[in-house]
Amino acid sequence: MLVGSLVIRALYLQIYDRDFLISRGERIHIGSETIFAHRGSIKDRNGELLAISLPVDAITANPRMIADNMIKIQELAEVLDMDHLALEKKISDGYKSGKQEINIKRRLSPEKADQVMALGFPGVDKRREYDRYYPAGEVTAHLVGLTMRYEDKGIEGLEVKYNDVLKGKSGKKTFIRDNKKGKRNKVQSIKQLRPPIPGKDIETSIDLRLQYLAYKNLKKAIKEYNADSGSIIILDAKTNEVLALVNQPSYNPNDRSQYTPESQRNRAVTDIYEPGSTIKPLILTAALESGKYSLASIIDTSPGSIKVGSKKIEDPDNLGPISFSTVLTRSSNVGATKIALSLDAEQLWDTLTRFGFGSLTLSNFPAESPGRLYHHSNWRNVRQATISYGYGLSVTPMQLARAYAVFGAEGILRPISLLKMDEPKQGVPVVDSEIAKKISLMLEEVVHPGGTGIKARVPSYRIGGKTGTAWLSKNGNYSKEEYISTFVGIAPLNNPRLVVLVKIDKPQGLYYGSDVAAPIFSEVTSAALRLLGVPPDSLPEESIFTYVESKTLNGNGL
Repeated sequence: MLVGSLVIRALYLQIYDRDFLISRGERIHIGSETIFAHRGSIKDRNGELLAISLPVDAITANPRMIADNMIKIQELAEVLDMDHLALEKKISDGYKSGKQEINIKRRLSPEKADQVMALGFPGVDKRREYDRYYPAGEVTAHLVGLTMRYEDKGIEGLEVKYNDVLKGKSGKKTFIRDNKKGKRNKVQSIKQLRPPIPGKDIETSIDLRLQYLAYKNLKKAIKEYNADSGSIIILDAKTNEVLALVNQPSYNPNDRSQYTPESQRNRAVTDIYEPGSTIKPLILTAALESGKYSLASIIDTSPGSIKVGSKKIEDPDNLGPISFSTVLTRSSNVGATKIALSLDAEQLWDTLTRFGFGSLTLSNFPAESPGRLYHHSNWRNVRQATISYGYGLSVTPMQLARAYAVFGAEGILRPISLLKMDEPKQGVPVVDSEIAKKISLMLEEVVHPGGTGIKARVPSYRIGGKTGTAWLSKNGNYSKEEYISTFVGIAPLNNPRLVVLVKIDKPQGLYYGSDVAAPIFSEVTSAALRLLGVPPDSLPEESIFTYVESKTLNGNGL
């Protein structure tokens, strides 16, 4: 009896209500939808946001359904702030290509998307997405990088380096859709097939306060000297964490129209250059390691020049016989050349490679360059001579800053870190600590009266560093009109906290590292030490007198 009733009912539906079932099937169908995962945030070492994903909505449409209501398209275009002809073409193209869903407009605020949906426009729907926003804009652009628009995928900087950590995993859900009378109403979800897994946050080594400081001073310098480009790096001298890294020119990652190949380069880690006289501390390190030299050694630079093969190497003045440390203080090319030529090429090469030249800094930053240091077996006397004052090898600014950090760390070489660390990474001893201390003391002489780095001095702090001025190589020849100015130093020397590098490319007018880069170093380092609360280690005499007098008057003695 029951079976018979079911058979009769089935025949009735197939024969008499067939059209109803067909229309009902066309109206209602089950679909699936991606649930986008929230990308993790990028923060500075103090928790300040450098990159964050904000909720936005995309307006989508079924071209076949919306094509039947083109008469109302202008109303939709007005709410979307779109040209109605452009919108019509987009829908028409989607219809002709047979697409069931097209993106009408993306990156809308949820409030704006709700206004669109309130129109009740047939075939129109919205989809939740996330848009990447960079609060510091171009200040952190080269370091943080950016993601591919509309996709949860890093394409530059830390966004691509840590993409697998940040991106999370999208979820998926199913739903019923009722297309009654051309309206496309989504019924509640039937089932969440896979929940989204949000990405993880990363905490960088960057101190946004120092980043702003470096950015402001670099931008000012590029304008003041009408320079082509430049970089500033601030490292933690104890851990080799990158506290600040800026380049010019830069771009605002929130405005893709500014993004060009020229502006997006992170020059501090990708661009190589000949470091000029900033290499000399490494040459003197090799000399002390050889046992042939000591701080008491005298180098005769008379008559102010030396000929190596067909190449004549000169100093601005004939310094005559000078002390070992004066080679650094007065930046004597002749003195450095004589020292380098007296050393075994393999030993000199070994010192440079131990300090990290010719290899990556282990920061793993995308597109980082290892620089260029030819094997000593390919050296001739001329190359060995020119290497002594910074030609014939190429380094990145980051490599050079890392090498100077060895002197601040008493002979320990550590990898560069872009993430905040609780403890320093394990380092490798690359030079005897006593030699590292001697080089640091000689670097201090460079910024004293008579040294080339006097303009790098930081009031109330003992600092040490070295100037560098290098000709630019063009088409195999050196230009006598285009220079790179550099200063790199350590502060404070009593208890090293920072390593700061300043590099300015093609400054106009003044161009020596002592005139261009050194004053910038002084300003950046002075402000950075104050921001970090680093106590002075070299008070002026009047300050010392006031301090002693105060202690005595208070009965505390000396």
